[in-house]
Amino acid sequence: MTADRPPSPAPVGPVGLSRRAQRFVEVYGIRLPRPDIRGHRDAWIAQGVPAREADRAAAFQDRWGGLALPPAPFYEGGPRILGARCPKRSAAGGWSFSPGDCRVSMAYGFLIGPDGAFGIDADRWTPLHADTDGWVESLALAAHARRWATSVSRITGKAVDALDLDGYEPVPEVQGLTDTWWRGKDSLIALYRGEAAGLDAPRCLEAHLYAGLDEWGLYGG
Repeated sequence: MTADRPPSPAPVGPVGLSRRAQRFVEVYGIRLPRPDIRGHRDAWIAQGVPAREADRAAAFQDRWGGLALPPAPFYEGGPRILGARCPKRSAAGGWSFSPGDCRVSMAYGFLIGPDGAFGIDADRWTPLHADTDGWVESLALAAHARRWATSVSRITGKAVDALDLDGYEPVPEVQGLTDTWWRGKDSLIALYRGEAAGLDAPRCLEAHLYAGLDEWGLYGG
């Protein structure tokens, strides 16, 4: 009998992502050992965590646990390694859990909200994307746009609100809430409003404009 081989560090893009995001996960992601948090279920329930919330965290772990992705272009790079923590009561009502530790020391952490949204726990709960798939789609789109754009511009503060989005349409796969992506004729715009909203700090508004994109650059699968 041969010894069991360790799982491959090469992840497979989860079903339901766009092909662009699946490629991003598979090419740039690393799958690290994934703790089985289902073994903690009974202990969590004994501590007062509803069974459905323990199961929700376990489902997140099954889909995303142990996945390390390249840093995001904002929010100091996002979580270092995705992995669910014990659910806790949320200040916004309901239950939330952390999707992973921050890469650096920051004034806020990341949360999966009561409705499954991916966001930040700053001075207030601020959902960024409707779910974690949207967060990963945004990472993939940023990496793709940065590779194919002829120029990348960073816009901050009040100038973000002055951006003219006439002729642009929202990019649906990122499932944007506070943060959104917009697709124009030959450019993409990422709007990062989470820190400004969560910390009540308008100076933290930021937008990235990726210009000079052809059709592949705009969509990329």
